[in-house]
Amino acid sequence: MKILLVIIFLFLPNISNAQNVGSQTGLPLPRFASLKSDETNVRTGPGLRYPIKWVLVRKDMPIEITNEYDQWRKIKDIQGDEGWVHMAVLSGKRTAIVQINNSIITEKESESSPPVATMENGVMVGLKKCSNQICKVEVMGLEGYISKVNIWGVYAEEVFE
Repeated sequence: MKILLVIIFLFLPNISNAQNVGSQTGLPLPRFASLKSDETNVRTGPGLRYPIKWVLVRKDMPIEITNEYDQWRKIKDIQGDEGWVHMAVLSGKRTAIVQINNSIITEKESESSPPVATMENGVMVGLKKCSNQICKVEVMGLEGYISKVNIWGVYAEEVFE
């Protein structure tokens, strides 16, 4: 009986980790990606037999992948709307959307650094890298840094180069 309990406790952490990765890709779930095209059909289920729920019309728009089924990915947009898209319409390119009006993009990583631009709600930016609290972004040929709390498309704890 004790051996059985030890075996169960050894495998429980692996079971909980398995729920946090995609069954098809092995990549973390949820995770952010972006749209490859100007028109993306979002369906009610994972397959062509499911009706189109709506069409997303913004290339490079960030989306959150929340589930995987075969060649299909369940996504969520900035408004929280969910649906299914084929994996071929998704890109690993990282982008984000400014959520707060008058968000400052600074020249350097420090918030006391001189501002290079002020962004309005809804502006899409390319993500170059993110540290604990700030991301380096690119928008219209301009590069700078913005606080993570001002954008949607990156997790608070996410760090990448």
